Amino acid sequence: GDRMLRGDQRIVLLQHGGLDSLTGKTGLAMLRYRSGPVVAVIDPHHAGENLEAITGIARDVPVVADLASALPFKPEVAVVGLAPSGGVLPEDVRRDAMAALEAGLSLASGLHTLLGQDPQLRAACRPDRWIWDLRQEPEGLRVGQARAAALACRRVLAVGTDMAVGKMSACLELFSAARRRGVACRFVGTGQAGILIAGEGVALDAVRVDYASGAVESAVLAAGSALPPDGLVLVEGQGSLCHPASTATLPLIRGTQPTDLVLVHRADQVCIERLPQIPLPPLRELVERTEALAGLARPQGSGASPRVRAVALNTARLSEADARAAILEAENQLGFTAGPRGQPVLPSRAEVHFGNLGIGWLTSGAGNKSIFDRLMPDRFGIVARKHRSQCLFDDG
Repeated sequence: GDRMLRGDQRIVLLQHGGLDSLTGKTGLAMLRYRSGPVVAVIDPHHAGENLEAITGIARDVPVVADLASALPFKPEVAVVGLAPSGGVLPEDVRRDAMAALEAGLSLASGLHTLLGQDPQLRAACRPDRWIWDLRQEPEGLRVGQARAAALACRRVLAVGTDMAVGKMSACLELFSAARRRGVACRFVGTGQAGILIAGEGVALDAVRVDYASGAVESAVLAAGSALPPDGLVLVEGQGSLCHPASTATLPLIRGTQPTDLVLVHRADQVCIERLPQIPLPPLRELVERTEALAGLARPQGSGASPRVRAVALNTARLSEADARAAILEAENQLGFTAGPRGQPVLPSRAEVHFGNLGIGWLTSGAGNKSIFDRLMPDRFGIVARKHRSQCLFDDG
């Protein structure tokens, strides 16, 4: 899609009633991960309160009652940070969206209801400003042809065992780790929060299924074409192969032509959260099946089939002790074996706590210095010191 939201633009979040509920997860993700300025948050339910006290997100942003109260902070773009059920704009949000356009701001929204097709909002938008509905099918769609396999860079796709387990968060944590280590890196958002954070990407759920892998392919080509061979394209996962409602994983695999996979799993979860009658397979079985699937539909001569290089365990609901036990249990399940020189492949076991989401990382591939072994040390966790083996960390 067009890069509508630049990283340096000053945004105000329309977050009405969504600072302490799941309807606001898009805006909460932006507060947690957008590196550019968020100058104010509108939520009349919490006006005047401290953002960190409400959300646990350590970011100093004023919470105000309406758009007029946000204007002194000089916002340039109003972003709808909500995903209300049915995708319809609530009246108070619409009022502030209108006030934003009238005050000379641009407007960005990930709702299924297209705000740019609303005649009143369109009339209020100034000629040199824009309304960006990111949940639209991109122009110039092509069918997938496995073209991303020809890119020189590494391509990492997050796959999950369920919806809402932390696929975007895992990618964004990898992204910030890569940037800290000077690794050239691009993040491809595939859902509304990811696209708003990156300023670009493809809204996969707005694309007709025949074109889905082609749309992912185009976004990955655009992100990866300028990257060097050790550069990374991180592709945000959607849905799950384990979920009966979800078809998103296959076009993501085919469009990305990944070189590496990250499996994201909520620790201790044994069935689909909202469909308890659907069991999850053991992790090891899921790794094998996902790798087998990712090995199909690849051009000849495009290197080794992609492997699951890391498992991100979402341990947000567990105590520290239970989280550590879950990580050990997953290590045993996956049978991570000793690396060269008899070193155990444990030094990359780590826990990361960001916001209220804890992630334990397991990385395989001691012998070939997997990309995650390069990215994970340092701030990436409380590394088990006694296992710090040279073979994984000697490249810094």
